[in-house]
Amino acid sequence: MVISEGAAATRQIRLSRELVQIGIAAVLLLVAGFSSVATGLLVRGSANHADERLLAEKHELESELTDLNTHIDTLRTSLESLYRKDEHYRLIAGLTPLDSATRLVGVGGPGGAASEGGALSDISGLIRRARLLSFSWREASDTLSERHDRLESMPSITPVRGYITSGFSNARMHPLLRYARPHTGVDIVANTGTPIVAAAKGRVRFVGRNSDYGLSVEIDHGYGLVTRYAHTSATLVKVGQRVDRGDTIAKVGESGLAVGPHLHYEVLVNGRPTNPSRYLLDLSVVPD
Repeated sequence: MVISEGAAATRQIRLSRELVQIGIAAVLLLVAGFSSVATGLLVRGSANHADERLLAEKHELESELTDLNTHIDTLRTSLESLYRKDEHYRLIAGLTPLDSATRLVGVGGPGGAASEGGALSDISGLIRRARLLSFSWREASDTLSERHDRLESMPSITPVRGYITSGFSNARMHPLLRYARPHTGVDIVANTGTPIVAAAKGRVRFVGRNSDYGLSVEIDHGYGLVTRYAHTSATLVKVGQRVDRGDTIAKVGESGLAVGPHLHYEVLVNGRPTNPSRYLLDLSVVPD
């Protein structure tokens, strides 16, 4: 029914049930169609946005992989340089340089296109090589340190300035006893009170009177080496004291069984006397 507000007559319109149902169905179809189109547009827009995001992430990852491979190449070059230095240090330390097969531990074939798996494999190989290099350097360093300590502990200087009057001998005529017996060291004549210095670094193991040696000092240098300084007039160190090469430890005298002031100097290797001349590397400072 249609009612007008003016003077026009009221009209009544009759619609059949079938027509109303058709109209409602048409409206619903239109609504469904518009909804489907709108949903498709939204989905397509979201998909396009996701594709763009994935593409951007892909480019970013490729860029990062390129940078990573560049850094790997730089590290590989640096390792090669360090290996050359390692070879030099090992030769100085008296060690055999690492062979090429050992040096290439963890290194794969020639590089191809940048890939995550390839980059990770290269990094793993470089880490193994770096660990090997670290071990090699530590070995060389320890060896050099031991050699340095051994050299510092090796008797190598004449302990007093003077004249060598009697050398090492298995049978020497003793000036006082008047019969031949071993002379287990060298005699260096010098004025009473002349400083006596340690021939190498070590620890004082004996200070005092020792039979025919008189007032003497013994220094343990490690590595089976001991030096003995006999017939002194005074000692300047104590048992257990650490000394370095060149430290003054006593003064020349003639205590014990001696004829005139001099130093009787011995070098013992594993408890056995050996010729001290083998350990006097500065004989030029001793007048003939």
